[in-house]
Amino acid sequence: MIAIIKYNAGNISSVQNALIRLGYQCVITNAAGEILGADKVIFPGVGEAGSAMKYLTGTGLDKVILSIDKPFLGICLGLQLMCASSEEGNTGCLGIFDTKVKKFPATDKVPHTGWNNFSSLKGELFKNVNKKNDVYYVHSYYAEINEQTVATCNYIKPFGAAMQKNNFYATQFHPEKSAGVGEQILKNFLAL
Repeated sequence: MIAIIKYNAGNISSVQNALIRLGYQCVITNAAGEILGADKVIFPGVGEAGSAMKYLTGTGLDKVILSIDKPFLGICLGLQLMCASSEEGNTGCLGIFDTKVKKFPATDKVPHTGWNNFSSLKGELFKNVNKKNDVYYVHSYYAEINEQTVATCNYIKPFGAAMQKNNFYATQFHPEKSAGVGEQILKNFLAL
């Protein structure tokens, strides 16, 4: 079973629909037992870092997430909350990835919305993925590139498009909204 973490953020149903299209059963839950008992865990999100972290810490889900030893995928806000901190509301985050989340400078259109590339792909998340394909982004904040970065994108400045540390994977882009290339990335995660 695949658990999709239900917390104070949006975009959960589009991830659920993508998994159903791929033929997988999933449950949307904030119950620690269901999350810890799942074969895979997905942590999607669209929203604001401060209120999302407040919900996670208030419900104990922060500790649950940090104790997960199964394949775990954060998406968009999920990736940002897995970092050390975010400039959005000066928020302390989960600290899985050793990097900070910063706001894009207003030297171009912010938020970064729409199809854009990714490059420097590394690891099993990108097996059979052509880096010439674009993926779909919607974000005003970005994770700084660090040693756990496994894909990059350049919008205003280079940033981490995907990261990985041990069983924890994350994408700034939305694989569930990225057509065939996103479907392949989800399949790769689900095959871990």
